[in-house]
Amino acid sequence: MEEDVSPTLAAVGPRLRALRLRRDITLTDLSAQTGVSVSTLSRLESGDRKPTLELLLPLARAYGVTLDELVDAPPTGDPRVHLRPMTRQGMTMIPLTQRAGGIQAYKLIIPAEGRGGNNDPDPRTHEGYEWVYVLNGRLRLVLGEHDLTLAPGEAAEFDTRVPHWFGPACGEAVEFLSLFGREGQRAHLRARPSGTAA
Repeated sequence: MEEDVSPTLAAVGPRLRALRLRRDITLTDLSAQTGVSVSTLSRLESGDRKPTLELLLPLARAYGVTLDELVDAPPTGDPRVHLRPMTRQGMTMIPLTQRAGGIQAYKLIIPAEGRGGNNDPDPRTHEGYEWVYVLNGRLRLVLGEHDLTLAPGEAAEFDTRVPHWFGPACGEAVEFLSLFGREGQRAHLRARPSGTAA
C-alpha cells in the first residue's frame, strides 16, 4: 500500500512549487499566509518533507485549490477549469488555466477604489511577458514612461521587466484578461495580410 502512495506523495512537492511560482508568491509571503515556516515550505517543495494533511490544508486554502488538486487525484476527463478566485493586493484574480508552466490565463477585477484602496502607481518588474485585454471599465496601465488608459476591447502586450502597474481609470471598477508567460512566451495575434477580404 505504501509503495502505491509514494509516487503520488513525491509529486506533491513539484506541484506546490509550480503553483507558488505561477501565482508569483515568495516562500516568505506564503509562510505569512499559512503559518507554515519557510524552511518547512521549502522542504515540502523539494520533497525532503513528507506532505501531511496538517500542512496541505492551509496551502490548499492559500492557493484556492482542493486537496485533490494538490495530490493529483486521477483525472476524471472533465475539461472544465474550476474557477477559484483569490485576492492579492486588492485585485481579485480568477485563474482560467490549471496547468503549471507555459502561458497562464487570468481574469482580473480591480474595484473602483483601486488596489488595497490605493490608486497611486507603484510600478514593479519581474521576469516574463504579459498580454492584457480589457473587458469592462477602463484600465490604467503605467508602463515605463507611459501612462495609458485602455478601454473595453483594447489590448496591450509588454515585457514585464519594464516597470508596470495596473489600476482602475476614471473611478470605476475594471475587468480584464491577462495572459502571462514566465519564460517570455508572447501571445501571437495573427493579422490578415493587407488587401485580404474579411
